[in-house]
Amino acid sequence: MLGQRERFDAVPFFWSQHYDTPISYVGHAEHWDRVEIDGSLEAGDCKVGYHLADRKLAVATIGRDRNSRFAEHEFEQIIATPPGR
Repeated sequence: MLGQRERFDAVPFFWSQHYDTPISYVGHAEHWDRVEIDGSLEAGDCKVGYHLADRKLAVATIGRDRNSRFAEHEFEQIIATPPGR
C-alpha cells in the first residue's frame, strides 16, 4: 500500500448495525460450495460459515460477536502458519 510493495495479509473484516441487528463478517469468500448455519437467522442469533472444499473462507455472525472474534483469531493463525507446518 502506498508504494511499500509489502503484501497485505491482515484478515479482512467488517461489521454493521442494521437497526437492532449487529452483523459481522470475517474472512473473504468470493465463491463457496458449502454454507454451514449454526443458530437461527430468524431469531437474529447465528453463525454462518462459508466453505470451499474443506477450507473455511469466511464467517458471518448475527448477534454473536464472540464467534466473530474467534473466527478472526483462527484466520490469523492460518495466515501466520507457513504451508506444510
